[in-house]
Amino acid sequence: MAGFSIVHWFIIVIVLFLIVVPYWRIVSKMGFPGALSLLFFVPLLNLILLWVLAFVTWPIEKGMEQQKP
Repeated sequence: MAGFSIVHWFIIVIVLFLIVVPYWRIVSKMGFPGALSLLFFVPLLNLILLWVLAFVTWPIEKGMEQQKP
């Protein structure tokens, strides 16, 4: 009982998949590299990243400003 069984690892992989995929899609739609979503797993850095993403000008916003007549 000291170690993880295959079932435990399978559940961990499924939970990680359920978390990473939506974050990856959201960050990509914002115009940032999708791999940035992996930083949400780093304690304390995830809170800093959340605040930075909330207040920084997104690359997709810059592209939309250039297209305005």
